[in-house]
Amino acid sequence: MLPDVERSETVYRGVIVRLRLDHLRTPSGASAVREVVEHPGGAAVVPVLPNGDLLLVRQYRHPVRREVIELPAGKLDAGEEPLRCAQRELREETGHRSDDWRPLTAMLATPGVCDEVLHLFAARDVRPDPAGQDLDEGESSLRLLRVTMDEALRMVKRGEITDGKTIVGIMMLNQGMDAP
Repeated sequence: MLPDVERSETVYRGVIVRLRLDHLRTPSGASAVREVVEHPGGAAVVPVLPNGDLLLVRQYRHPVRREVIELPAGKLDAGEEPLRCAQRELREETGHRSDDWRPLTAMLATPGVCDEVLHLFAARDVRPDPAGQDLDEGESSLRLLRVTMDEALRMVKRGEITDGKTIVGIMMLNQGMDAP
């Protein structure tokens, strides 16, 4: 049995997220308050170059105050389909494109506090796009990394890749979970 939401109030509206307080009545009758970060969702892509290497990005992430190695990814624009978002982010962040897209999964990154759904895709036969990169203002420190699948797996094992969506995407692709 699910708790009843007796009242919800938005306490913060930001550029990307909103913070909502839900006042609940649990099935046992107890009262509880839950903080919920509302996020529009996002998409990420595991880019596979023609020789099988992966194309990752290294960029500064302010909440953790360090550079993080990640898949190219971004938030969904209003009304945007996840595949379109993944294609846009691949081109903007890496300056590459692909005609061979396969869905991997949709995942909840932090369901204890956030409703964000991340859609993961694999893109095969990735090649440079004539338009090149189109980085957002906050992505000026972004650098591309080209690694083999074996090296990516070693980086996960050594704790060099700690981003959840990136670990999931690499592991799913390594297990052949992108096959049609």
